[in-house]
Amino acid sequence: MFLVTGGAGFIGSNVVASLNEAGHTDVVVNDTLGNANKWRNLQKRQLADFVFPPELFDWLNNRKLDAIIHLGAISATTATDGDMMVANNFRLSLKLLDWCTNTRTPFIYASSAATYGNGDTGFDDDNAPAALRRLQPMNLYGWSKHLFDLAVVDRASKRQPLPPQWVGLKFFNVYGPNEYHKGSMMSVLCKVFDEAKAGKPVRLFKSHREGIADGGQQRDFIYVDDVTAVIRWLLNTPSICGLFNVGTGTAHSFCEMIEAMFAAIGRPPNIEYIDMPIEIRNSYQYFTQASMDKLQHAGYNAGFTPLDVAVQQYVSRYLDRPDRYR
Repeated sequence: MFLVTGGAGFIGSNVVASLNEAGHTDVVVNDTLGNANKWRNLQKRQLADFVFPPELFDWLNNRKLDAIIHLGAISATTATDGDMMVANNFRLSLKLLDWCTNTRTPFIYASSAATYGNGDTGFDDDNAPAALRRLQPMNLYGWSKHLFDLAVVDRASKRQPLPPQWVGLKFFNVYGPNEYHKGSMMSVLCKVFDEAKAGKPVRLFKSHREGIADGGQQRDFIYVDDVTAVIRWLLNTPSICGLFNVGTGTAHSFCEMIEAMFAAIGRPPNIEYIDMPIEIRNSYQYFTQASMDKLQHAGYNAGFTPLDVAVQQYVSRYLDRPDRYR
């Protein structure tokens, strides 16, 4: 039996789908649904149970699980409630880590590329405590993820008890089906698709940095199917432990992504460039690119979907259909 926290969310529901498609019906989701359409992320899935957050540790009592895939978190990079962030992203994660340690249950959890801050120290997924301590996240969300990474790696460096498998995954810019409930945190592609399909121009930020073209700000965009493939590989490779980047290793500009979207709908690019708001101009990140050597050296060799191919799949299979859900 697999427990997926945050299993009704974007990455979580895709993990549930991947497990179902592999023949696992013994999947339990821990999440909240609210009053909107988040439930649709699970409408095609089969679950063994659904556990609401206040019930989680009572439900876990005397359970035997194959693994916990801990993706539940407050993930908004604009969040400002520090107490809530620490309670949800740090202390809850520590309790699950302790439970998995005591019950000898594999534990795979979501960290974030936000732990790298502005990227001045690079994007290398070095496990060493000294390397981690050099990172300076730029927002509360990134700091909460970094705080948990530090706690886990500190235990490992001191040879303190940990689960038989522990893995923290530093997700870069993930996009794909079932992200529709995320509002302002959706990928740019998802945000602009409907207007682009309706013939309206897509608006991207101008560059305010010399040598970088408008719309030329770059991210390591990774399709959610590649993320679930990494998680499935880890579940099947229980000897692997550590912190790992989950990106493609190749950065692309926002302009490239939107041009690929227009190609997918068979139209010439229609892009306008607007000034970046002054309040974010000085802290805006212009480049992220995951170092993927560590995951590859650990044995992962499935590769990653090229941007144009992934965008075509996302558009043709989901965004450009009446039923957009996986």
